[in-house]
Amino acid sequence: MPKKFQRKIENFVCERCGYEVSGNGYTNHCPKCLWSKHVDINPGDRASKCKGLMEPIGLEMKNGEYVLIHKCVKCGHVKKNKKTEKDDMEEILKTLRRELLSCPPKAGKYPRK
Repeated sequence: MPKKFQRKIENFVCERCGYEVSGNGYTNHCPKCLWSKHVDINPGDRASKCKGLMEPIGLEMKNGEYVLIHKCVKCGHVKKNKKTEKDDMEEILKTLRRELLSCPPKAGKYPRK
């Protein structure tokens, strides 16, 4: 069965930092701290029973746009969310730094001193 997107226009208070977020129907994470909540199975359905907070753990580029990678701290589910123009760029850079620091270089890839 194909995934179906259900647009939900909802405002919410971020459970991580307390920021009041104005939703636009596509909002799925806090633009201030970048944390999300595990509420959906398919985008917008609010069918997940987990309800755990989702930490921004990484970043990737897709079609020239940043995509945040979130991991649920309760159940481990991983999902990707597009960066929005309201997202705090400093927080995005912090996420990228954490991701880079958690991945040690592969053997033989860098010259030894």
